[in-house]
Amino acid sequence: MPEPHVAVPGLAEVLAPLPAHRRELFEARLARWRPDLDAALGPLYAAATDVGDRLVLLAARAFASRSDALHRLDLERTLAPDWFQRPDVVGYAAYTERFGGTLAGVAERAAYLEGLGVRYLHLMPLLTPRPAPNDGGYAVMNYRSVRSELGTVADVEALTGALRERGISLCLDLVLNHVAREHEWARRAVAGEQRYRDYFLVFEDRALPDAYERTLPEVFPDFAPGSFSHDEELDAWVWTTFNDYQWDLDWSNPAVLCELADVILFWANHGVEVFRLDAIAFTWKRMGTNCQNQPEVHALTQALRTVARMAAPAVLFKAEAIVGPADLVPYLGQGEHHGKVSDLAYHNSLMVQLWSMLATRDVWLASRALQQLPPPPTTTAWVTYARCHDDIGWAIDDEDAAAVGVTGHGHRAFLSDFYSGEFPGSWARGLVFQENEETRDRRISGSLASLAGLEVGDPAAPARVRLAHALVLGFGGLPVIWMGDELGLLNDAAWDEVAEHAEDNRWVHRPVMPWPADGSDPTDAHGIADDLRRIVAARRALPHLHASVGSEVLDPSDPGVLLVLRRHPLGPMLGAYNVTGSPRPVPVDVLHSVGLDPADVVDRTTGERPVVRGGAVLLPAYGVAWLTSGV
Repeated sequence: MPEPHVAVPGLAEVLAPLPAHRRELFEARLARWRPDLDAALGPLYAAATDVGDRLVLLAARAFASRSDALHRLDLERTLAPDWFQRPDVVGYAAYTERFGGTLAGVAERAAYLEGLGVRYLHLMPLLTPRPAPNDGGYAVMNYRSVRSELGTVADVEALTGALRERGISLCLDLVLNHVAREHEWARRAVAGEQRYRDYFLVFEDRALPDAYERTLPEVFPDFAPGSFSHDEELDAWVWTTFNDYQWDLDWSNPAVLCELADVILFWANHGVEVFRLDAIAFTWKRMGTNCQNQPEVHALTQALRTVARMAAPAVLFKAEAIVGPADLVPYLGQGEHHGKVSDLAYHNSLMVQLWSMLATRDVWLASRALQQLPPPPTTTAWVTYARCHDDIGWAIDDEDAAAVGVTGHGHRAFLSDFYSGEFPGSWARGLVFQENEETRDRRISGSLASLAGLEVGDPAAPARVRLAHALVLGFGGLPVIWMGDELGLLNDAAWDEVAEHAEDNRWVHRPVMPWPADGSDPTDAHGIADDLRRIVAARRALPHLHASVGSEVLDPSDPGVLLVLRRHPLGPMLGAYNVTGSPRPVPVDVLHSVGLDPADVVDRTTGERPVVRGGAVLLPAYGVAWLTSGV
């Protein structure tokens, strides 16, 4: 047992009204998690013990007011901490207004989600933003209210209860790096309150901003160049990484950490189970760097996680860290933070490599890139996905590209040409988003179906969509389906008819869900949803796909087939993914090499023995096989 910590002033008074078993439970959690809290705070703040005491009191108050139903959920999750790693957990992401109209409307559609096999629902930004423009809702004006057109805080609590009855957990976006200029903290800073001015990175002149700018990349070069804005009311320069109306918070001020910890506890007590920590990579600034992925980011996350573990251990953290491969795994914990930071992180590299493989019909670059990622802690999981709400940035590492005989810049340009439909013979129909005129780097917007060729009527498009879904479902981790991709929804031709969307073509892949007037499920014109349900059912029955089992990407036996091995105590599982439009072989020698007997192997996506011909398992065009022993 950890050594008892010095008594926290005021803690006894907070816990006194609770029954003895609840007091004992909190004290046990405090003994377990206070050392991790102190270890995180020590390198960050001079008065680390005082900051820790303040955070413990916040956790205790939240614990004391937590409902019996949520205490029971905490107990269940404590007994099954791997719940989110299990192969029966599949996610779904959507904008509330585009999926169900309102929070109540989402609750009414919970049966549809359950029917897809969904156990985790990520609703895109719900918290009250500033009036448009608001970066798609990520310029938060109030952390403790939701957008009025969607509902109320009470509606969130009703939704989480309705979802929980169906075994579905709600994920909420929490923007950590910045707030809207209209947020109360910013307004009070403008009004002259020094306490709140200290919540932000404020500069009287351009000397320090200019010094920082020498190493800072631009996030939105088209419409928000630079990382600092002069505010007339504040009469100073303020750090604005994203837009001039999004003021970066100063996390070196411990008051900011305490404020955001309290926000997490507020929503946890309304039933939110997963927090997507938005823009987390940007939260700590250091002169002479790009001010992303600094070591303190992981200490801050560890501090927030320990506070949540004390009050609400059912809560998970998901790092929204769309960063280079070398910087990605630390968001799940490395070194001193191993297994102590976020529980989930986006596998952005898998998404990028999926689209790269489909465009080139070659897996060598993807195999090389995916092999470079060190394994995450076994208590965590990647979030795998083929598409999300955002654009696709071509995060192709120059060294990986060079290793397979291409240039990073050239390959990124090719992918942008291909998926914007400019490349001769391309079946994709995406839109260029945020082109950098100097470097010619371009990102791409577009729905999965339109990028896969369904918009132009390519007959192979449904098979490409199936391949994409099978890869994210079979790679391991927590797979998430973007709303409408299960139906093959195309780009929204009217995306720019809403005035506030007209300057952001990412709305092209955020169409409205086409619910029939009679309340039935939307039409599955291409059989994609039914196919997805079958793959989800196959995944559910495969213990090999528990996220604690690592994914080992093998060198290709055929340049058109990605091979992913998972070594489970019950035996190996070999995932084989044909990214080409022609049949491809998986030699039986490959099966032998990983411990599979070709005479006793089953493709778990179909439940049948695969076709073995000419000394190889034959995959059809864009075919997939999850091969395990037939026992």
